[in-house]
Amino acid sequence: MLTSKQKELLMFIHERLKETGVPPSFDEMKEALDLKSKSGIHRLITALEERGFVRRLPHRARAMEIVRLPDSVPQSFGHGRSRGFSPSVIEGSLGRVPQVAEGESLPQTVSVPVMGRIAAGVPAEAIQTRMATIEVPPELLTKGEHFALEVKGDSMIEAGILEGDTIILRKCDDASNGDIVVALVDEEEATLKRLRRRGDSIALEAANPAYETRIFGPDRVRVQGRLVGLIRRY
Repeated sequence: MLTSKQKELLMFIHERLKETGVPPSFDEMKEALDLKSKSGIHRLITALEERGFVRRLPHRARAMEIVRLPDSVPQSFGHGRSRGFSPSVIEGSLGRVPQVAEGESLPQTVSVPVMGRIAAGVPAEAIQTRMATIEVPPELLTKGEHFALEVKGDSMIEAGILEGDTIILRKCDDASNGDIVVALVDEEEATLKRLRRRGDSIALEAANPAYETRIFGPDRVRVQGRLVGLIRRY
């Protein structure tokens, strides 16, 4: 049994997915339900997830799918997925180094999806829509799936990462101490920082003394990808 607010949020997400194929942002949900803070939205989504109405998807900001609707609402979207919504950041073989037979050479380039912009500074709302693809030399890629992001901001300049650069990342959900990663904070903000583990906490360090290190509890940060390469146009 859902509360009125839980049902209202569920239907708002469902309608937005039908219209655009993209879930609404936390700010949009907060405004739609006339709530004062996003923490209330977090609680409602958690309740919907616990009751089996929605499922949050890993490795993608803001992403969720409708599993089912209340019995009083027609189940018109089919198979537990909203129309036009793809739960995977990386589709098909995009961003993978293709396997080649013995004696054959690797292709000159590999297509990697560019997923949007990432803030190398104050975290911005995470981008989750594929904008284009970029051709990347296979030597820049490792095993697994990859994606690219355009850098906005200057917080990583001492690591040689400048605004306007295109970074190549290996899709993963963990990283070693000191790796530069795309980190998703509180399921809604993404930022490019160096990851440090400090006891039970996670520190996201800038490579620019003008920015402070931000420290979070482990349940507030999810690694989305690890930096493996960079492309710069002059």
